[in-house]
Amino acid sequence: MIPIAVTIAGSDSGGGAGIQADLKTFSALGVYGASVIAALTAQNTKGVTGIHDVPPEFVTAQLDAVYSDLKVRATKIGMLSRPAAIEAVVAGLKKYRASNVVLDPVMVAASGDRLLAPEAIETIKRELFPLADLITPNLAEAAALLDQPVAKHENEMAAQGEALIKLGAKAVLVKGGHAPTKHAVDILIEPSGVRRFTAERIDTPHTHGTGCTLSSAITAGLAKGLTLHDALAAAKNYITGALKAGVNLGVGTGHGPVHHFHQLWAKIGKV
Repeated sequence: MIPIAVTIAGSDSGGGAGIQADLKTFSALGVYGASVIAALTAQNTKGVTGIHDVPPEFVTAQLDAVYSDLKVRATKIGMLSRPAAIEAVVAGLKKYRASNVVLDPVMVAASGDRLLAPEAIETIKRELFPLADLITPNLAEAAALLDQPVAKHENEMAAQGEALIKLGAKAVLVKGGHAPTKHAVDILIEPSGVRRFTAERIDTPHTHGTGCTLSSAITAGLAKGLTLHDALAAAKNYITGALKAGVNLGVGTGHGPVHHFHQLWAKIGKV
């Protein structure tokens, strides 16, 4: 029976991030993907021009439809822009005792457009952190969650991860993809210790959906029964390949998307 994962996030009309990126990633990695859409965005590779929040009662209806029928093995949470939507998701996760929950606290799109209302930040920390098995902030998001300056080196990344654990997170992956370093280094912080995940840095403008894709790749690994460390290592390898291959897509005129199906298309002679 195929493993099933759910993404609870916002829709990206341009197809490169959000729900669309998550479902592509699940499919590329051999996982059946279901979805709960919490917001709609008018978005392309150049930016976000509009956000329409889904009413919280309809978020609840989607949660009930999915979790009451499908045997969900892992859940990825992305863009939740308003407290009411967050509270609906929290209630659903508790009701269905969701496991392997990966929270990507999406705050700003690759274009720089803000996706999260300021009043939602405290709700995420208070309500969602305790339910998540892993949170995956990038450098700017970790700093915003703590109201601190952006970490400048790995020791500061680890310190911020430890501070987020004190706020209720079980494990934190602080993503260093935006750091001006030779390699792309992510730091996993758990109560038991700290671990580095490193890969070559890909110099490319095709980065749209990178964070969504990495977190959904981790979720796919957990849905397939991998340990957290193995799921992280596999996801890191997958996103590196997707970043490398993004240049071959030629999608859009701004920050183009990563290539979610780079492994499959290479086998069948496509891009």
